[in-house]
Amino acid sequence: MAPTPSTHRRVITRPGRQLAGNLVDVLGWSLPVMPGLLDRAMETALVDAGLLGPREDGLLEPQMRASRVRGQLFLHSAYPTTAADAVFLGPDSLRFSHLITAAMPGRVDSILDYGAGAGVGGIIAALERPGTQLTIADINPKALFLASINAEHAGVDHRVLHVGAPEEIDQAPDLMVTHPPFMIDSQQRTYRDGGDLHGARLSLDWALAGARLLPPGGRFIMHTGVAIVQGRDGLHEALARELPNGCTLTYYEMDSDIFGDELETAQYAEVDRIAAVAVIIDRDAA
Repeated sequence: MAPTPSTHRRVITRPGRQLAGNLVDVLGWSLPVMPGLLDRAMETALVDAGLLGPREDGLLEPQMRASRVRGQLFLHSAYPTTAADAVFLGPDSLRFSHLITAAMPGRVDSILDYGAGAGVGGIIAALERPGTQLTIADINPKALFLASINAEHAGVDHRVLHVGAPEEIDQAPDLMVTHPPFMIDSQQRTYRDGGDLHGARLSLDWALAGARLLPPGGRFIMHTGVAIVQGRDGLHEALARELPNGCTLTYYEMDSDIFGDELETAQYAEVDRIAAVAVIIDRDAA
């Protein structure tokens, strides 16, 4: 399972951790590797697949990482995830998977994973309800490419949609799962920037759009993070105020304090803490 970026940085800056010594170092820790160190057939396969690429100094550099979530393998972007179109997977993805399995409705025929990234949410949900049709939707073509590979590897029937907003979705899914970006990001990277409201804008917009998209009896499940400012949770307050009639909100903290190192930055100067939260919206049955 991939750690947080700060943990990853600390581990690979230890003495002797700058070059890969085995396959785990390459595909787990994104360390460059000397040609010939890995099994020749494995090295050739990784290079041919674009998972390893040559550097000017002669080393081979990982282009992707592979992580397991609840026993399932997922490809995602190599560390560091600095590119605007990076596909991130980390501890949030594990919390998201636990939330989905705990909150799965009994009958599901169709699942929408919106803002899917590596596809963790939708794939885990589909594995919980075999035979469902999964739609993987994202604005990032790289995310759709990797999520589709991950779904194929998991044996999940799926389709992909390149969309920029939930309103562009052409179906009303029985279950919608999503894990939006929720950080304040000065670089406005797609996988990380949650917009205004201290990073909660996308979470609010996607939750309201998802509630409107649900059919009678449908469920929306979201894992996200919120900045708690002077003891107040702005996302919870906004959802309680703006959720459409006929919808029931379940909302709770899954972790009271995540990404604490961000509080040292200027954009989080007035934030008490960042909490991981679960948002479940049920639309009344007809």
